Amino acid sequence: MPGNKLNKKSASKPARQLLFSEALQHKRLASTTTNPQTSSPPTETTTMAEKSHTTTMDRILQEITTVSRRIEGMDASITSLTLETKSMRAEIAGFQSRVTGLEQRMGLVEAQTTMSRDRDQDLLYLRRKLTDMEDRSQRDNIRLHGIPENEEGVDVQSFLRSALPKPTSLEFDPPIEFQRAHRVGPKRPGNPSRPRPIIACLLRHNQTRQILQVARKHGPFQMDQHDIRITADYSKETNDRRKAFLAL
Repeated sequence: MPGNKLNKKSASKPARQLLFSEALQHKRLASTTTNPQTSSPPTETTTMAEKSHTTTMDRILQEITTVSRRIEGMDASITSLTLETKSMRAEIAGFQSRVTGLEQRMGLVEAQTTMSRDRDQDLLYLRRKLTDMEDRSQRDNIRLHGIPENEEGVDVQSFLRSALPKPTSLEFDPPIEFQRAHRVGPKRPGNPSRPRPIIACLLRHNQTRQILQVARKHGPFQMDQHDIRITADYSKETNDRRKAFLAL
């Protein structure tokens, strides 16, 4: 389209030149006919015809001049439109490149989001698996809450072997044995009313199960006028989930 407009513009110039040249030739002819040195004395009819011809040619010249100015104005407008069209095309090309870049970035973000979601699922699965493994590794443990500090003396296992059968009324055959037993956490010298719990790992799982069954049914035990609670030893995450049900 811009090429056709330019061709029209270049083609309009010879046409205007032809119109101007023809008008000038007619004007020269009119002037020679009215020149007294080169022609015979004009008659009244000839003079009126020449005046009419001159007036017509002046109108034609004026109209041609007006049309020429309009054409020049249209040429300027077409040139301006062409420049604006080129500018708009450049801007559109820039927008297209930006949109393409944004689409690529969005694709990368979506891919990273999918990978992050998969990683979160994997981490959640691994966390649950780790919690389950921790709970299973601690299923032979029991926790004793409320035993005063230093009540167990030096040998915690001997203290538990003699103390546990009395409040639970359980007879262990073979006798109860422990793999390890100790207090949990650092000492609390500023708060003696909250003694540290004792954690004990029994050698036989069936004895652990018996003690926990009796503890669930009986509740707190009395030991030297102290309330003693016996609970299973769970991981922190499992304990936090169990605490959420205490209000019920």
